Amino acid sequence: QVQLVESGGGLVQAGGSLRLSCAASGRAFSNCAMGWFRQGPGKERQLVAAISLSGVAAAYADSVKGRFTISRDNAKNTVYLQMNSLKPEDTAVYYCAATLTSGGTYYLEPVEYDYWGQGTQVTVSS
Repeated sequence: QVQLVESGGGLVQAGGSLRLSCAASGRAFSNCAMGWFRQGPGKERQLVAAISLSGVAAAYADSVKGRFTISRDNAKNTVYLQMNSLKPEDTAVYYCAATLTSGGTYYLEPVEYDYWGQGTQVTVSS
């Protein structure tokens, strides 16, 4: 069992930065591939970024490439999402997700994840 708690969301002006954190409880974190997803009003939940259990491999949605960076610290049971050059269209609830794996890859689809946090709101004003 893995429990996830996101933090770091808030209100920021366009062009600004935020860093989201996702703290995981339980011993299984180092056996989990992790992902950040977001869901805007009236939209489906979509991938923002994903990272392998070792942190070596990562993937990003085209809309955030070059602006967002996903990273993890297995010693702290935490995954991060650094968000720079934020745009109003980045406004959404951001969710952290985890999936138990023994492989070295990342996962892109919500259905591939076993555990979810409650989400943190990110609002970017123009």
